[in-house]
Amino acid sequence: YGSRYIYDLIKFRLTAGDTISPDQDQLTGTEGKSVTMKCNYQTYDSYIYLYWYKHDSDLQAPQFILWKEAKGNTDENIPDKRYESRTTDTSTELTIRKLTLADTALYYCAIDTQ
Repeated sequence: YGSRYIYDLIKFRLTAGDTISPDQDQLTGTEGKSVTMKCNYQTYDSYIYLYWYKHDSDLQAPQFILWKEAKGNTDENIPDKRYESRTTDTSTELTIRKLTLADTALYYCAIDTQ
């Protein structure tokens, strides 16, 4: 049985022209395997923080998963090592390893420019 993984976007419009959006509306993963979600972004800023959040239900606020810098900067904060992220100058990916049914949720990508 596959579980559904759905993600969406948050936009922090701190600079005119900053955009971020998912490249798929939904993903399906298999328990015990991995799944990778991707968001594409555009910004003219050099210092960029890319965030991922998980939203389980409307009764709770989205839960922070990680942030990671991009454009040559390598700082990151990933508390749960089941998650990993890869960033480029135009995209950010979230990989979830060892999927469980509890990973079924809405996932948000966000950009913050300094």
